[in-house]
Amino acid sequence: MNKKTAASQLKRSFLGSICLLFVFSAMNSFAGVAYDGKPQPRPSQEKPKELSDVGIEEKLGTQLDLNIPFIDENGQTVNLGQYFDGKTPVILSMVYYSCPGLCNFHLNGLTEGLKGVDWSLGQNYKMVAISFDPKENATMATAKKENYLKVYNRPGAEKGWHFLTGSAESIKKITNSIGFKYKWVEAEQEWSHASAAIVVTPKGVLSRYLPGVFFESRDLKLALNEATQGKIGNFIDSLVLYCFQYNPHQSKYTLVAFNLMKLGGGLMVLLMALWLLPIWRRSLKIKESARS
Repeated sequence: MNKKTAASQLKRSFLGSICLLFVFSAMNSFAGVAYDGKPQPRPSQEKPKELSDVGIEEKLGTQLDLNIPFIDENGQTVNLGQYFDGKTPVILSMVYYSCPGLCNFHLNGLTEGLKGVDWSLGQNYKMVAISFDPKENATMATAKKENYLKVYNRPGAEKGWHFLTGSAESIKKITNSIGFKYKWVEAEQEWSHASAAIVVTPKGVLSRYLPGVFFESRDLKLALNEATQGKIGNFIDSLVLYCFQYNPHQSKYTLVAFNLMKLGGGLMVLLMALWLLPIWRRSLKIKESARS
């Protein structure tokens, strides 16, 4: 064996010893951690089991099936289309009336937000709450309606706010149409679901999703006006709608600088025209006098 070969073997032995040292060190480290029987921490990006297959898939522009049958709070069979008159938009809420938490937060937040809107429920827009629990009935819907009418406390609201129940088939149709995904959690004995106020056009087309349980009055009014393309508001409401646009990243309407600049430019042109009009008319009179 020459010196070069011996040096090469010595180098490989040294590297092998280093690798073995790391392996034994890692084994000792893991051996020193006793398993306590508790589940290991879940990676932050992994959803809890209860929330898997739960959420809302926005389907903007989808035409709802207005022939889906439901039972209203009076126990009468109705079609979804009865709440769409071609003139007033509808806010749709998917809840269940025996919900111990999230549904109440959703309806509470929606009610408080709408109390800050100067349009009245039943006149300028309607609200339809649908239970996605097929076991619930009209009696539960009636109790829920009475409770929230007291909180909203505006005359005529009872004609515009409806609480529906339905069969499993009807519920499946409407939830599939709007992208509402939910499931029953046996261990908790309750439904796992998300929360959103869904604004629908007067003809039943999905116009805007407002997720969450807190709703700004301005966002609700803008979404309702947007659903009618500015037809239910006055001139000022139309200007506000022109200057604001829904921002899906912030889940609210934000000011559009470009539209605001265009509006400001148009206003400046109008003011200049009004300022120059008397001068122009005066110059015309002077020319006419000179000719005569």
